[in-house]
Amino acid sequence: MSIDQRAVIDPAARLGENVSVGPFSIIGPDVEIDEGTWIGPHVVINGPTTIGKDNRIFQFASVGEIPQDKKFHDERSRLEIGDRNTIREFVTINRGTEDGGGITKIGSDNWFMAYIHIAHDCILGNNIIMANAASLAGHVRIDDFAILGGFTLVHQFCAIGSHAFCGMGSAISKDVPPYIMVNGNPAHPHGLNVEGLKRMKLDKETMSGLREAYKIIYRGGHTTKEATTHLSGLSQTCKEVSEMVAFIQNSQRGILR
Repeated sequence: MSIDQRAVIDPAARLGENVSVGPFSIIGPDVEIDEGTWIGPHVVINGPTTIGKDNRIFQFASVGEIPQDKKFHDERSRLEIGDRNTIREFVTINRGTEDGGGITKIGSDNWFMAYIHIAHDCILGNNIIMANAASLAGHVRIDDFAILGGFTLVHQFCAIGSHAFCGMGSAISKDVPPYIMVNGNPAHPHGLNVEGLKRMKLDKETMSGLREAYKIIYRGGHTTKEATTHLSGLSQTCKEVSEMVAFIQNSQRGILR
């Protein structure tokens, strides 16, 4: 364990083996940090917060602070962060609220660039990239491998599906289905996330199925309910299309069209 003598760590905080804490960082009570995590200088971490293994948290980040929510009245809530995340300068991540289930939860292997904000009760999966100054309002869900370009803004209660791509400066007020690329203010769909799909090395049949699904959803003139009905057969043979259909059917705010 490497703790700079100028760091301030509450005696009630629990730090695992080989945790490093830089100068002038402050770690409050009810904070648990697992082994191998590196905390840079001038970081503030408040609890209840649990942080997993081998994370890197850079200077001036604020992790586990109370929500920016007027309905919050110091009720018990928490923040959970998984393993191997990179949290760059000036990132702010707030704890949950009682109305939102009491938890903000972040998975593993995510890359959060400078100045991003993750609000109360957000649920994030794994391998997500959020570029500089992207911001999530409360109760947002981001699924695995999604990418949010710089200055992307996501309205509260929205969901962004796996492998979706949100271009720089996108203003998102409805749900973004998996594998879709969106951009603009307000954001609109601009086809499949082709580059992301190439990295997945999907076979030709799967790519063909996703292209057909996109045409039915966005170019067929159907309502979302009609589109999912048309996709029922294809979703039985292609799990990626099945994932898109399930996402649309479970959407609470409706999808971007």
